[in-house]
Amino acid sequence: MKKISAVVLSLVVALSLACVALLGGCSGKKATEVPTEDVTLQIYAANSLSKAMEEAQALFTEQHPNVTFADTQYKSSGELNSMLEAGGQADVLISASAGKMDDAEAAGYIDAASRTTMFKNDLVMVTAANNDAIAEVTLDDIASGQYTVAVGDDSVPAGNYANQSLSTVGCFVDPDGKTGSESAGKANGTDAYAGTPIDGKVVTDTSVGNVCKHAESGDVDIAFVYTSDVYRFGGVKVVGTVAADTHKDIVYPAAVIANSANSQAAQAFIDWCLTDEGAQEIWQKWGFELAGE
Repeated sequence: MKKISAVVLSLVVALSLACVALLGGCSGKKATEVPTEDVTLQIYAANSLSKAMEEAQALFTEQHPNVTFADTQYKSSGELNSMLEAGGQADVLISASAGKMDDAEAAGYIDAASRTTMFKNDLVMVTAANNDAIAEVTLDDIASGQYTVAVGDDSVPAGNYANQSLSTVGCFVDPDGKTGSESAGKANGTDAYAGTPIDGKVVTDTSVGNVCKHAESGDVDIAFVYTSDVYRFGGVKVVGTVAADTHKDIVYPAAVIANSANSQAAQAFIDWCLTDEGAQEIWQKWGFELAGE
């Protein structure tokens, strides 16, 4: 009996190892294989991913020399959708907003079955790195009206998240009267800061990178950006982390474009981003956290 048990145990172990090798673990789906023919992928990605994505793409091509990347388009998530609406040809869309990806899915721009959430991020308040006058800031401090502020405009998810948080302390007036995560964080053509403690003290801009630069240059005291932007740009320091329960979850969904001619390679790249050890080190280096962690 002992000999039979040993044989059975050996078979179970062998089958388990085979399962891990083939599927990356029996509980996970099998990663899409990278095609062997030459492929050039066009990625549309949120601005905040630029530095990390450049490194990731270089590593992917190093591992798979037949797959190269066209000039990746880094824009605000709203701009990326507008490019697709105008007929832009891409293979992968990575947004900084679940809502913007919802819009892309509703418009038929993406393969809905391929959609997955890749990363999480935090919203932080930053000031110029050499600004010794500001060490720590809270939303309540912003509501005191003592600081000038920069946020993204309606097309910038980081700005939407910032406005949602500002609404909880009476510094942003949602046109629909909503606050926090219930708000879309969009002014919709109104002066949503009018009559608030920061009335006349807000600068808006068209990308989170530009918002960060306003703080770095000293144009404003405080800018609302992602943690990853501090790694990406430098020149600023974090003086406060915005409570996650004051805004919608900051996630980065990805999907293969519906009419992509390179759908297998596109899906393989997304899978690789989430599973390759080297890729994970790159995301962490630039301040991103995998959504599954």
